Order: sequence, then C-alpha cells, then structure tokens
Amino acid sequence: MTIWKTKINTQIVTERNKNTMSDLLGIEFLAVDDDSLTARMPVDARTRQPFGIMHGGASCVLAETIGSVAANFCVDEGYYCVGLDINTNHIRSVREGFVTGRATPYHIGKSTQVWAIEIRDAEGRLVSVNRLTMAVLKSLV
Repeated sequence: MTIWKTKINTQIVTERNKNTMSDLLGIEFLAVDDDSLTARMPVDARTRQPFGIMHGGASCVLAETIGSVAANFCVDEGYYCVGLDINTNHIRSVREGFVTGRATPYHIGKSTQVWAIEIRDAEGRLVSVNRLTMAVLKSLV
C-alpha cells in the first residue's frame, strides 16, 4: 500500500524543485517507492566546510529537502506541509563523492508528519540520522 496521495515520480519531483536550494546544491531525486523517497547530493565545493568535509548544514538541507518533498505528496489536495523541527545526528564525515538520503515516515497525520531520513556515503556507511517534523496546513488559495 502506498503512502502517496498525489501522483509522484522522480521526474515530477525534479521539476517541482527547479530553481530552489536543492537544485543549486545539485540534489538529484533517484527513486520513489511505495513508502519512501530517495535522493543524492554531491560532496563538493558547494557542500563542504573549510576543513574539507561535508558541512553539517548541507546534511540537514538534504534531509529536510527529501522529507519535505515526500511530506507534500502525502497530503490531500488543498493542503501543504512546512518544516517545524529537524534533528540531525552526524555519525561520519565525508570528503568527496555523493551522499544518498532516504526518507520514510514514522507518522503521517492530519496536522503533523514525522519523517526519518538516513544519509549514507557511497559505501553505504551511515553519515547521519535525521528526524523531521512537518506541520500540515490548509492552503489559502
């Protein structure tokens, strides 16, 4: 059984995120499954901090991007989601290549959603664990 309330695929998600921060950082949406969304981000000059490792904030941007995008495909027409809180635990540093994040829901409710996003390096090692809480709001339009 799928969690999605509106049509979703990587092409739709990529189109929706053109000219946004995720586009600027090179985030690519890779897969949509019945209960998850997966994307990757390069570790390069855009996402590194001065010590040559991926910036913790970049990890948060990837996590919030994947979770927020996923959340907005899990609401009925006339509603949208915005971030309330993100918690990130950094486990391992990454110097180059790509990191991949996968968002799965803990809770999809009428007023809030809570998402788990794990970010891994190219070897599949855990880089960070993230919990994203989203508010579900009624559209004004």
